[in-house]
This record gives sequence, C-alpha cells and structure tokens, in this order.
Amino acid sequence: MKYLLVVAFLWIIPSIRLLAQEYNTALQTELLQILETDQKYRMRMDSVSKTYGFKSDQMKELWQVMRKQDSINLLKVKAIVAEHGWLGPSKIGSRPYMALFLVIQHSDQQTQEEFLPMIRVAVKRGDALASDLALLEDRVALGQGRKQLYGSQIGQDDKSGKMYVLPLDDPDNVDKRRLSAGLPPMAEYVKHFGITWNLEEYKKQQATDKTK
Repeated sequence: MKYLLVVAFLWIIPSIRLLAQEYNTALQTELLQILETDQKYRMRMDSVSKTYGFKSDQMKELWQVMRKQDSINLLKVKAIVAEHGWLGPSKIGSRPYMALFLVIQHSDQQTQEEFLPMIRVAVKRGDALASDLALLEDRVALGQGRKQLYGSQIGQDDKSGKMYVLPLDDPDNVDKRRLSAGLPPMAEYVKHFGITWNLEEYKKQQATDKTK
C-alpha cells in the first residue's frame, strides 16, 4: 500500500521536498542562533577570569548575563522538542543538533533529569551521540550526589584555581567506559584543563577525601 501511495502522489513530491527544505532551513537557522548565544559568553569566561579573577565582579556579571541567556535558550529548545521531538545530527545537521544538546547540558538539574531518558532512547535510535549522553549522565549523577562514570566533569579549587576531576566511580575502568562512549582517554582529555592524569594518585586522593 505504501508503494502505491508513493506512485499515486509522485507529482507532488518536488513541492513536498521544497517545503521540507525551507522548513528545515528555518529551524536550522534558529538553532544555529541559539548555539551562538549559548557559546558567546562562555567563550569570554577564560579571558575575564584571567584578567579580573574568578571571583571578580566582572566574572559575576558575566555569569548573570549567561544564566539569563541560558534560560531564554532553554525555553526555545523545549518548544522545539515539544513540537518536533528530539532531532539528531542526521535529521537537522551536526551544529543545530549541538545547540539542542548544549542547551540541555547547561540547564538546571531538574531539566537535565527530565531530558536524560529521552536522550538515552535517542542514542539507541542514532539520534544522539553516545559521547554527549556520557556528559549528561555525569552531570546528573553529580547533581544527585553520586559519583560520575566517565570523568567528564571538572572542578576548580577556589583558593589555588587549579582544575581537578570531580568524584569518579570505579576509576580503574573509566577509560573502558569512555572508549565505549566514543570519548578519548582520561590522560588526553584532562590535558585541556592543565591536569596530568595519574590513576593511582587520583585513587589515593579519593580515599583521603573519604576520611575527611
């Protein structure tokens, strides 16, 4: 029956394709604008922090502006997902998809928990990246007071300003989990934060933290 319908309505396919292209282009444009505003203030954080200090008034002001923009972006993304469902890279393009995910990743704990089951299903369908899911799993776990599984979340010491890997469950097998999610090894990942990964030292530190 499906084949017969396709043949019967073959004459309107070009117009359907044109409408779909225009529709997708509009949606892609909106998501790219969301992506730009999501990253705009985050791209300034490093320079502002180095220039004025992590706890400076300038940094606090930047955080306030960024949070306000995040709330605006979240409303837009929720509306898009409510209307179209979760859109993967193959449906909407890699950068528009990135906008969807990053807005959720940067949202509040409740929103992250609400979207987590949807993104788990999307990964199984091929509509989300396993590496992105790993990041969200880690954020939700830490927000719930549990340890992260993939070591993606990094903290910063208030006094020294040094970066460190937030509490990690089963660190011996973290690279296996990261590999299954399409993430680089810990040693390679943490270099971006000025951290040298030493598994044994990390385990000792976690054991010390437990006794405090």
